[in-house]
Amino acid sequence: MTLTDAGARLFLVVRDGLDSFSTIIAAVKRDRDRQPLRVTTTNAFAGRWLVPRLAGWRKERPDIPLEVIGTDSVLDLEAEEADVAIRYALKAPSDGPSIELFRDQFWPVCTPALAANMRNPGRARDLRGQVLIHCYWSPADRTAPTWQRWLKAAGKRWRDVPDFAECQHLSFREEAHSIEAVIAGQGLGICSDVLVEDELKAGKLIKAFDLPLSGYGFFLAWSNRHHKAKAIDAFAAWLRPRQTTT
Repeated sequence: MTLTDAGARLFLVVRDGLDSFSTIIAAVKRDRDRQPLRVTTTNAFAGRWLVPRLAGWRKERPDIPLEVIGTDSVLDLEAEEADVAIRYALKAPSDGPSIELFRDQFWPVCTPALAANMRNPGRARDLRGQVLIHCYWSPADRTAPTWQRWLKAAGKRWRDVPDFAECQHLSFREEAHSIEAVIAGQGLGICSDVLVEDELKAGKLIKAFDLPLSGYGFFLAWSNRHHKAKAIDAFAAWLRPRQTTT
């Protein structure tokens, strides 16, 4: 079988068009592979844990740039609003594959200077008159690590635990802001040992009482069949050894 004269003339046009189309598709794929891995997580985790450690990532994987999207909104991974998410929740996300990186606990923490000024450091009754620093948790979350829950738990362990009304209070909408107030010595906070890990290790903060509240899990989540699967695997492998040891 041979092409007719008309077919031969059309073939030249179609062949050139297909070659151009193939070249463009390859170029688009290369450009897509060079795009940063977009990581979404909470503002507090991004600012207090992830960002300070990014120099290590760039040193280890300079071939995979990151774009960090700090937001307390849950971005839709299936809609490609981000490539990968570090979710903070009691249970693993149900909208796709995930792995648990680590879990935190919430401790009453303060500066060493503030603790030194307390009459009986380590005894819950000395909280009377102290400033308790709060951050916002949804009222629907019955497991939220609040001062109210901690005082109730302390009352089951120790005597003479002050009532909530016997303390002073300072409240913040953002968790990161409440932590900064604690670091500045403005009062005692119930803080995630993951988010204040560096300050605890450096001695800038101390655990004021030996009574933690259970926290939540940090889960790395992504969408099914993501085209950046290798980059996501590399990021997961880099995160997992960096579990908190505090």
